[in-house]
Amino acid sequence: MTDFDTIRPVHWADDHLALLDQRLLPGETRWLRCDSADAVADAIRAMVVRGAPAIGIAAAFGAVLAAREAVAAAPTDWRGHLRVALERLEGARPTAVNLRWALQRQSARLEGDPPDPASVLLAEAEAIATEDLAANRRMGELGAALITKPGGVLTHCNTGSLATAGYGTALGVIRSGWAAGCITRVFADETRPWLQGARLTAWELLQDGIPVELLADGAAPALLRTGAVSWVIVGADRVTANGDVANKIGTYALAIAARHHDVGFMVVAPRSTVDMATPDGDAITIETRDADELLSLGGQRVAAPGAGAWNPVFDVTPAALVDALVTEQGVVHSPDAGRMATAFGGDAPRAMPDAP
Repeated sequence: MTDFDTIRPVHWADDHLALLDQRLLPGETRWLRCDSADAVADAIRAMVVRGAPAIGIAAAFGAVLAAREAVAAAPTDWRGHLRVALERLEGARPTAVNLRWALQRQSARLEGDPPDPASVLLAEAEAIATEDLAANRRMGELGAALITKPGGVLTHCNTGSLATAGYGTALGVIRSGWAAGCITRVFADETRPWLQGARLTAWELLQDGIPVELLADGAAPALLRTGAVSWVIVGADRVTANGDVANKIGTYALAIAARHHDVGFMVVAPRSTVDMATPDGDAITIETRDADELLSLGGQRVAAPGAGAWNPVFDVTPAALVDALVTEQGVVHSPDAGRMATAFGGDAPRAMPDAP
């Protein structure tokens, strides 16, 4: 499937990782070259690359660079050096579980003392990216099948090709639904303070020829009240064992408004985002960022001098507000602890080992 699927934000180029710098879109298309694991960690922290699956994929390739550096620094004791580099990668963003998940997969591949650890990790990183793309296309089909009556949808933040290996999670459903004719109108919140909806979602949908209408975040309840939207479709940075969902700040408010107006609320995320080791949303560490992201816009101060700011990046939507959780493994309707255990139980992520 190539229709509506033209963007790839993460590119491995043999000796380095290239990341499409999402801070500059849509005004400028620039690739950032990362020659070290620390450079990848810095890029993740600075939001050059963002979106839970894309962060995990970038970290997996960062582990390849870390292994090359470790072997070069200490050919007979590379494990200790690699462990430190992986910890730095893992600490770059605390909320998205895909980052930890990808590094756990990489650590597991190093059991048995491989003679060329970087090659082993490169094969695994490429597999993670390939699997993510396939999962996104499968989720697109499953999610679009839930939309039984043609109409409009609303999405939040950016959950498309830019946030994944390609095609997208929530935007993957929108791409599939648009191609099938069951989605006839796409609305996107601008998504303050980083404007991922205005800058990124609008840009990539237009690149693929899908029209999109932007709205201020605070306008979403009024839009839902009009009846123009039948589903709110969002991604996730973590889904817990009871079905609670951590996602971009503003998602919780959308879920409340959707329930009030009898609009479906769909969460689309790969299995790697489901964290059965975390019992509920209260146990998630919510990342906060610099207040200046709220107090300024495009480098220009917009808030009154002396004002402070509270700037959480994510919020938690209770499972009771979620109508459907779509993963590549299938759809969990009205997720709760029992349904989550049935769908995913016994497959909890492992803790990071003491040494890779």
